[in-house]
Amino acid sequence: MTSAVAEVVTLAAELIAIDTSNTGDRSGRGTERAAAEYVAAKLAEVGYETTYVESGAPGRGNVVARLPGADPSRGALLVHGHLDVVPADAGEWTIPPFSGEVHDGYVWGRGAVDMKGMVAMTLAVARQFKRDGVVPPRDLIFAFVADEEAGGFYGARWLVDNRPELFEGATEAISEVGGFSVSFDGGTRAYLVETAEKGVMWLRLKTTGTAGHGSMLHTDNAVAKLAAAVTRLQEHRFPLILTDPVREFLEGVADLTGVPFDERDPEAAVARLGNLSRMIGATLRDTANVTMFDAGYKANVVPSVARATVDARVLPGREKAFEAELAEILGPDVEREWDSLPPVRTTFDGALVDAMALAIGAEDPGARVLPYMLSAGTDAKSFDRLGIRHFGFAPLRLPAGLDFTALFHGVDERVPVDALEFGTRVLDRFLRTC
Repeated sequence: MTSAVAEVVTLAAELIAIDTSNTGDRSGRGTERAAAEYVAAKLAEVGYETTYVESGAPGRGNVVARLPGADPSRGALLVHGHLDVVPADAGEWTIPPFSGEVHDGYVWGRGAVDMKGMVAMTLAVARQFKRDGVVPPRDLIFAFVADEEAGGFYGARWLVDNRPELFEGATEAISEVGGFSVSFDGGTRAYLVETAEKGVMWLRLKTTGTAGHGSMLHTDNAVAKLAAAVTRLQEHRFPLILTDPVREFLEGVADLTGVPFDERDPEAAVARLGNLSRMIGATLRDTANVTMFDAGYKANVVPSVARATVDARVLPGREKAFEAELAEILGPDVEREWDSLPPVRTTFDGALVDAMALAIGAEDPGARVLPYMLSAGTDAKSFDRLGIRHFGFAPLRLPAGLDFTALFHGVDERVPVDALEFGTRVLDRFLRTC
């Protein structure tokens, strides 16, 4: 009988080979159906009853299954993962991004870390539990959803609004961007568990001006006005705020490394984190990065309209202050619209956290688990609306020299084979004791 560890690499490779690129275009057909049908078939093969839902638009496939636990009076644990990935330009990659090729000890391809690797681990453990007749301590709800990369409007958010009964009784959840290892000087490893994440605000900016011939004098240029405004925004530094999750993380690092943490200068502590400093540094303040700019249609025509898109990430409790600061920076000439998803956070305590630490410790003795805040966002924002307490816990033991955070949405995304196998063992232990 095939074990979860034995099949997780194959599952990950096959999932990556299904192109589920999400461009964020809500008017087009979704790409997740084939992956959702693949997952549903793998679950049905071992005896699960699955619910397949296309949410709001053709092709936006979602799959949910439940494994009854020993104590139905306990709240269920939701284990969720998204099936969509961001697009990839194959010309930039060493190995084709939708090959799922196993090479040099890694599974390569778009989604390897974000997050088809975790989907494969979840699927592998769910299949083994059903084959072996495992009864977990509490109900487990497995959800594989669409559209996370564009806010979950056709995935988790749609399901919460339209099919909340699928998550009945769920009180806690685990998903992506947590549980991965970080190595410090001296060989000490810590596994970061996400307990908070910044809010998301996708801004659409617009300026208008007077159109005309490019050879003439112009004092009302829409492109120039918008370019000046987004430059001001890009150069602005929002205030530094040390939140509880970031403080807990930096204190934990100080305890592990023996290098004191000075609360008056958290940026100095973050600077010592190496590659991890890009992500942790972004949780010290709000950020706003210009990601798209669109204006004009001919070299000798001054256009009447210019548009830009800004990806803003906002600390918990800073939403109103951020909006006021944004208005002041951009000025009255810039029209603003946005989609927003709120920050979420929980505390780093309780039986579930203890179970995470024990599962990690059984596979990596001496390792620590530390809480941290994610600078990005996940489907936790949607499930939080059902009162579900969320943690990022997709366990991976990573090589010390791997710049893991750069692989998210990056070129040559890949995940170590032995990290997937390690994570599957940890997830198996965790779900047996959760």
